[in-house]
Amino acid sequence: GMAHIGIIKYLEEQGYEIVSISGCSMGALIGGFYAAGTLDTYTTWLKELNTLDMIKLLDFSGSGGLISGKKLFSTLETLLGDVSIETLPIKYTAVATDLRNEKEIWINSGSLLQAIRASISLPMFFTPVKYNDTLLIDVGVLNPVPIAPTFHDNSDISIAINLGGEINPSLERNTFETDSDFFNAFKKKLAKYTLPSVLSDDYSLYKVADKSFDTMQNTIARVKLSAYPPDIELTLPRNLCGTLEFNRADEIIDYGYAFAKTHFNT
Repeated sequence: GMAHIGIIKYLEEQGYEIVSISGCSMGALIGGFYAAGTLDTYTTWLKELNTLDMIKLLDFSGSGGLISGKKLFSTLETLLGDVSIETLPIKYTAVATDLRNEKEIWINSGSLLQAIRASISLPMFFTPVKYNDTLLIDVGVLNPVPIAPTFHDNSDISIAINLGGEINPSLERNTFETDSDFFNAFKKKLAKYTLPSVLSDDYSLYKVADKSFDTMQNTIARVKLSAYPPDIELTLPRNLCGTLEFNRADEIIDYGYAFAKTHFNT
């Protein structure tokens, strides 16, 4: 998701004005900071983040998910501020999954931080978010590239950023090792807890779950984008970055910029 930052930078340099944003997960987070005018602040913080810093931000939850997210989102609130979606200069929609009613939900009002928190609630990792008598999780289980909320906006072109593209063999390197290092360090932090079996047995179980979710998302994204085709689709290789590789922010942001420069055509 960090590649979004590089793509946005390229679009701005080319003179494009972003008038509407719809996103889920990291797309909702980065899009939210951009809409609020604080993306540079977030990017600076992200580039300084290392594995140890990230582990310190992850607070273990006993139920509903591995991470409660309180520490992480307290930090993000410091960077973002107390912002209401209605006050943003750019139309913004965070998309999440209504877990109880099994449907996609568009959040375009209320707290920006809470909207981001709901949209980024990756199943099994972050705890779900309570919202209007229901529970919300990452919409990746239903629609990983949610561009439909932007279709009736006053814009000249629609651009979809799809992170589920074909595997690029040249990028197959240390994602397993990096995730494994993070995972093992995190297990040490949680040694005093009784871990869910998916964590206590073997790292490969986590990896299988992570890859299974990616496979599901990629299939759904292809179906959704064929039903709601954007004017331009930027599809990045799905093995560009591991789930936990925040220490590669500089590299991934630069990749997003270079990818947009090479593949963006109107």
